[in-house]
Amino acid sequence: MISNTPNTHQQVMDQALALARNGLYTTMPNPRVGCVLVNKGLVVGQGWHERTGEAHAEIRALQDAGTKARGATAYVTLEPCSHMGRTPPCADALIKAGVVHVVVAMQDPNPKVAGAGIARLRAAGITVEVGIGAEEARELNIGFVSRMTRGQPWVRSKVAMSLDGRTALGNGVSQWITGTEARADGHHWRARSCAMLTGAGTVRQDDPALTVRHVKSSRQPLRIVVDNKCEAPLDAQVFADGNALLVTVSADAARIQEYEARGVEVLVTKPGKTGRVDFKALLQLLGARGLNEITVETGSRLNGALLEAGVIDEWVFYVAPTLLGEGAAGVVQGTPLITLAQRSDLTIMSVMSFGNDLRIVARSI
Repeated sequence: MISNTPNTHQQVMDQALALARNGLYTTMPNPRVGCVLVNKGLVVGQGWHERTGEAHAEIRALQDAGTKARGATAYVTLEPCSHMGRTPPCADALIKAGVVHVVVAMQDPNPKVAGAGIARLRAAGITVEVGIGAEEARELNIGFVSRMTRGQPWVRSKVAMSLDGRTALGNGVSQWITGTEARADGHHWRARSCAMLTGAGTVRQDDPALTVRHVKSSRQPLRIVVDNKCEAPLDAQVFADGNALLVTVSADAARIQEYEARGVEVLVTKPGKTGRVDFKALLQLLGARGLNEITVETGSRLNGALLEAGVIDEWVFYVAPTLLGEGAAGVVQGTPLITLAQRSDLTIMSVMSFGNDLRIVARSI
């Protein structure tokens, strides 16, 4: 809830961040941004960016404040833009409205901005402070930051597993290892993602839809299927509405046309050293398409290949208090390690309970 009389810069920035989270599922490929205007100790305007092509957070806050914006302090979770995109520069709008002080959580990593918005405000005589709430703002836009600084999306792999690290029985059955609360929470990651990614093996075995169902969302993520040989069934659920991209190294033109006839886009990539899809190159291509966050839901083989390629930034483990024993599938399958020095170390970011299950979020070191 927005307080009308916040006492500190941090309190107001927290309110701006709360507003920004309203766009968690909708702003892509744009960042999630919130703005609060304070004048004489009172909140006079607030707004957030909802979706690309629509007004930015600063503009909505200025519209909300009206003439009360003159002489106000603006708290913005991301540096105001200084270039003409789908909408005019927000830095110019703040200057025109008579704002005298701007508190910015973090500088915009977009090379088109990258400090230029702050510089424009200061050149107009506006006092600018940067850094309050920076870590929270970065976390909220971790995919946007990744795309702007590395040219590729932030990749998280979501895994449901038993306490002994098993993700499916030996016969492939995996539904359901975790409970309803954990599965519902899993749709939060889908909803905030620009795309879901899986492999042809998972499509054949489980026929997942990879749609958002347990979280209210006005959009569905793109579904990406990595399929080196174009073996995924044409009638798979993941291809149902055409909002899908099949990535392959196959030159089978007739088979590719069959997918395209169903409304599926097919991206034929140059094979990597193994003769399969080169994941590092693929992520650069997906970044160029404006994808900020990708959530992977797949089996141990593709998870292993992605891990060995070094492209998984974050893991979301849902751990059920059950044991599946020997013969069941593990989280990753790949080249066996010879020494412990080859292991993939992670940093645990958070641990939460959902029903009887645990959710562990961990990141690559």
